[in-house]
Amino acid sequence: MLKRDVEVFKQAILNEVEGYEFYKMAAYNTTEEDVKKAFLNLANEELKHIDWLKDAFKKLSGNPDDRTTLATIENPPSPAIFRWDNLQSQNANIAVSVFGIGMEMERASVAFYDKAAKETTVEAARQLFEVLSKWEQVHLEQFSASYDLLIKDWWAEQGFDAF
Repeated sequence: MLKRDVEVFKQAILNEVEGYEFYKMAAYNTTEEDVKKAFLNLANEELKHIDWLKDAFKKLSGNPDDRTTLATIENPPSPAIFRWDNLQSQNANIAVSVFGIGMEMERASVAFYDKAAKETTVEAARQLFEVLSKWEQVHLEQFSASYDLLIKDWWAEQGFDAF
């Protein structure tokens, strides 16, 4: 594997560590147990992603030209996005902020993997980076859908209902 591909994996793992710390911080800044549990679940998803990336890196490190390597890598785990139906207003600000920042993190990840896929000359790495880009795109869509529902309720609580 090329040095720049190794750097992509290092940065990808760091991104997941940052996501883990961010969601953990959000969990400990809310008093509502359901919201805390949801943020901790998102944090734990980031830990799973770290393990997945490390495993993928090990498998691709052996022989970058081995096309069968990707077949041995299972799809990355998908986060269980929280439903915010019963969110109380005191935690709405945190939830809106966390999902807004989460969407930006996912958007940046898509761009990061798209760039890595274009820049690598190792076919197996390119294929993996494309899978990771799609993975992050799905997360972005899930976060966006949850955010859209949450933000409508948040605006209504702020007195900005449609007439």
